[in-house]
Amino acid sequence: MGIIELDAYVLFLSGNDRYTFLDGLSTNKVEQSCSTVLTTTSAKIVDVVDVIEVGENIAIVGYGPYKTNVLNHLQPRILQQDVTLRDISAINNVYLSTDPVDQADGLTISKSFLGWIVVTSIKSPLVETMTENEFVDYRTKNAIPYQGHEITPNVHPFNCGLAHLVHEAKGCYIGQEVLTRMRSRGKMGKQLVQVPIDSDDALSIGTEFALAIRRPKPKQ
Repeated sequence: MGIIELDAYVLFLSGNDRYTFLDGLSTNKVEQSCSTVLTTTSAKIVDVVDVIEVGENIAIVGYGPYKTNVLNHLQPRILQQDVTLRDISAINNVYLSTDPVDQADGLTISKSFLGWIVVTSIKSPLVETMTENEFVDYRTKNAIPYQGHEITPNVHPFNCGLAHLVHEAKGCYIGQEVLTRMRSRGKMGKQLVQVPIDSDDALSIGTEFALAIRRPKPKQ
């Protein structure tokens, strides 16, 4: 459909322990570029971030209004690890493309749970070709959750359509015990669903579909 600028932050993680540090704090297996979820000890969401390899460093891209909570979540846990964390949001723009983007000088591109994330210098902005309403249409048609709507600090990843970002064979991360127990028992609570646009509990409303978080109907 197009390209839209996101309200996003960019953190820069460097040091020999950058992957093990982030892997121990998120739901997906962080060994390369990927999307993953930072969770609390009760498995509630701190943010969903895109981890992007940038040479010998990692860029962490997430939702702008959640940046302070993410920094408060990450910084105290660095301890003695060989990790340096910097906020470089002020010098970068972040875009979402709904289609693959050709690599070019000045672009950092990564596949995301949203589509394709593109990071550029603020000196080299991209031309937006998608409106906010079109972005909502794209998400609701494809059942893609977004921060501030379906993805909030009040839910866990299984609630809001992010089960695919919770690695089934991974252990030893914050929130892992709760998520593993929920998955093994098949009791994952409310789930993200497409609903009619006139639904009272709709969280994102497009022209054809809306998204809501509801308890699944009992099996007959």
